[in-house]
This record gives sequence, structure tokens and C-alpha cells, in this order.
Amino acid sequence: MVLTFLFFLTNITSMSWLNYHHLMYFWTVVRKGGLAPAAEELRLSPSTVSTQIQQLEHILGHKLFDRSGRQLVVNDVGQIVYRYAEEIFTLGRELQDALEDRPLERPLRFQIGVADVIPKLVASKLLEPVLNSPHRIHLVCREDHPDNLISQLILHDLDMVLTDAPISPDLRVRGFSHLLGESKISIFANSKLYARYKRRFPGSLDGAPCLLPGDRTVLRRSLEQWFESHKIRPRVVAECDDSALLSVMGQEGLGFFAAPSVIGIEVAKQYHVREVGRLDGIFEKFYAVSMDRRIKHPAVQAIVENAKSGVFKD
Repeated sequence: MVLTFLFFLTNITSMSWLNYHHLMYFWTVVRKGGLAPAAEELRLSPSTVSTQIQQLEHILGHKLFDRSGRQLVVNDVGQIVYRYAEEIFTLGRELQDALEDRPLERPLRFQIGVADVIPKLVASKLLEPVLNSPHRIHLVCREDHPDNLISQLILHDLDMVLTDAPISPDLRVRGFSHLLGESKISIFANSKLYARYKRRFPGSLDGAPCLLPGDRTVLRRSLEQWFESHKIRPRVVAECDDSALLSVMGQEGLGFFAAPSVIGIEVAKQYHVREVGRLDGIFEKFYAVSMDRRIKHPAVQAIVENAKSGVFKD
């Protein structure tokens, strides 16, 4: 990746060589969040740093920032240059370590996107083998809307995306969805509401205060279909995209909520709630989306193997 970028840099604007001081000033501005803090770190005036960045933009032939009022905002090209600059200067630091005979073993960088609809406890279980790997792995997690993460995957900014649905055919991209497993769905409530709903479950949920996941989640649609088919009409008191916040509301007794049974023990322990019961015939599925049909990255392989032999074994 870096070599490709360096080759590009040596062939732009009549074979002009990149001035790495310019690149460092740009990298520092983005890293520090503005001209003023970057200038303070570099011990230069903001106007000097601004001039150096303008020269970098001239050499690259692209603007790296857009203006939003008085603020500089990194644009799409700037984001690309920043990612390469980050890797270039990381390599530079490693070179210094190597020459100074410091122990050096470069960790394998693994960038994963976790869809914001995935419960944090499920994500944590799936990522456990990466964090406990005997190999040195530098894990980078990005959380966002699934579509945004897929876009980053297409640009190879991510190695994999964890989500609750296979990649949409409407995106017309050559991506592959690997089913990690599925989990039954359990209903949880705090101790006060548990006693009320445990009797006559699931009929006891009719008219009961309910905390629902956001309407763009697969689980939300499945719950609504299940309620409809069983002629149960709970009283919806809150909807929330963040499953952790939903669980906290349930802990406070604002209503019952649903979560994958595979993390039932963890949910009960962390939020001091109890499992009222499980819903028959309803499951939540989890997928690993990659750009390759055959999984090659060792971290992705570890996640898939752990999911099938451990997390979703039952």
C-alpha cells in the first residue's frame, strides 16, 4: 500500500518529489484537529503551517481540506492522504526502533467495521479470539451504519464488516456474506417486572410496556411479525438503535426488552435483569461481510471459527 502510494508520488506533477516535511505538517494538522494546535506542537506559526500545506496540495494536484465556516475539514482526498501518511510515519518510527536495536515485531493490522445494530456483547464475544490471539494483532474497530461500513469495505479501508444482514444485492458490489450463526431471542425484564411477565408468558406481554430496537434493524421487523402472529400488542414506550441503552432502560424497569439468547447470561449479569422467556420461531442472524469469497485474513478466520465452534455452537 505504502509502496504504491510512493510510486504515485514520484510520478506526479512532472516527476516532482514529495516533500515529507509538507506531509508531516498536513498529518499533524489532521491528527491535532486544526492549524493552531498543530502549529503549537510543531513550534511554527499557523500561517507557516498553512503555507506548507498549500505547497503539498500544489504538488499533489488536489485540495486536501474544505472550509466549513472558519474551520478546515478534511475532504475525501485528504482522508486518503492522511491514511497513507499515518502508515508512512509509523514505518519511520519502526525504522528508528530497528536501528536502535529495540525489540521489533510489527503487529498485523486488522480493521473491522461493526454495524451499530449489533449488540456490543455479541461483538465482544465474536472478537475475543482476535484479542487473545498468540499473534500480535492491532485491532481497529469502526462503528457506523451498515451501508457506510460496506462502502469503506469496498474501498479496502476495512478488512471485514460484522452485521445482522447479508450484503444487499441492490449495492451491486462483489462482496460476500459469511453466515457466522444465529441465536434465539429472549425477553428480559428487571426483577419487579419479571414476576409479572413470567406467569402466562408470552401472553403476559400483551399490553405490557415494551422497549423496541430501532426500526432499521432486522430484529425489530422480526419482533413485530412475531407479535402480530401471536396477537400480542405490547405498549411501546421507547425505541432505540443502541442496544446497550435499551438494556439500561430495561434495568430501570421502563419495560421489557429483547436480546439474543446467546448473550443471555451476560445481559442478565451486566444489567441486573432476568430472562423472562424465549420466543419460539424467531432468530437473529449475524454475518461477516468481506470482499473475498474465500476467507484469507487470519483474524477473520479466527472470528469465523470461534463463531461456529463456540459462540453459536448450540
